[in-house]
Amino acid sequence: MNEAETRADHIDPALKAAGWGVVEGSRIRREHLITLGRIEGQGRRGKALSADYVLEYRNTKLAVLPDAG
Repeated sequence: MNEAETRADHIDPALKAAGWGVVEGSRIRREHLITLGRIEGQGRRGKALSADYVLEYRNTKLAVLPDAG
């Protein structure tokens, strides 16, 4: 089972059952960019930081599920 199948079969249904994306004002952001990466100098940046999921309620970020990679 790959990552996309795990999300579709397990994570997304669990979030929906908990009310995320269903309750008014709640939102699930997938593959959300958190930062462009650390500034290393000479116009270079480090690796960008992203999250698999960010859970928001009324435009307030409440939970971040980080990218495992």
